[in-house]
Amino acid sequence: MLRFKVINSFGILYFTAVVILIYTHHISAWWLVLGGLLWVGMLAWGAFDIRLNIFVKAISSKRNERQKRIAITFDDGPTLFTPMVLELLSKYNAKATFFCIGNQVQQYPSILQQTLAEGHLIGNHTQTHTTRMGFLSADEVYQEIILAEQTIQNTTGIRPMWYRPPFGVTNPKIAKALSKTDYKIAGWNIRSLDTVIEKEQRIFERIKHKIKPGAIILLHDTTERSVQALELLLIELTKQGYEMVTLDELLNH
Repeated sequence: MLRFKVINSFGILYFTAVVILIYTHHISAWWLVLGGLLWVGMLAWGAFDIRLNIFVKAISSKRNERQKRIAITFDDGPTLFTPMVLELLSKYNAKATFFCIGNQVQQYPSILQQTLAEGHLIGNHTQTHTTRMGFLSADEVYQEIILAEQTIQNTTGIRPMWYRPPFGVTNPKIAKALSKTDYKIAGWNIRSLDTVIEKEQRIFERIKHKIKPGAIILLHDTTERSVQALELLLIELTKQGYEMVTLDELLNH
């Protein structure tokens, strides 16, 4: 929230100065409009780009990583595609982090248990992954987080310690909800767009050009094309000598 407070403080100073100048030097009131647009634009950008850390402090990569290690993460599971993902990860001796939706866990509990048994890390991705997440109250967001936590813990016996906001969206209400928890917040610095791009080769190429030590890759275990893109990625990472690890391993947590 520190950067949010800084932006607001600068905004207040700017608007105060402009109002004074309007009355003392008769400058155009359009400077107020311009400032308002810039302020709204910065906050909107911060809400949708978790890497900026405007509202919450998220970890989006491990900077200055010297070893060739990288973290692959999956959102929105478990699904019927998750076992295919697990098979590929095992084939290429890779570990990953799965951010799971509570409702999906209730539908496929055995798949989540398999994921954990195979040495992967489980994270919290809310109970319902509602498209209204950015419009919920702080209490509603908190309930989404806690319900998912309870669902995952009841299924696996383990309480997740990582949280990733649905869609990567953050705002003051989400920040307030998270302040009541001790979750580590995960972002990413390589977004595959595998839910939008239809061809697995294009998904892979989008990731390939951004690969570097310490990166956190965002994928989804929800479609066949994501599974196919994953194998292309694992082949490439293996060829380049990378170790694919969980977030805890990458960040030494």
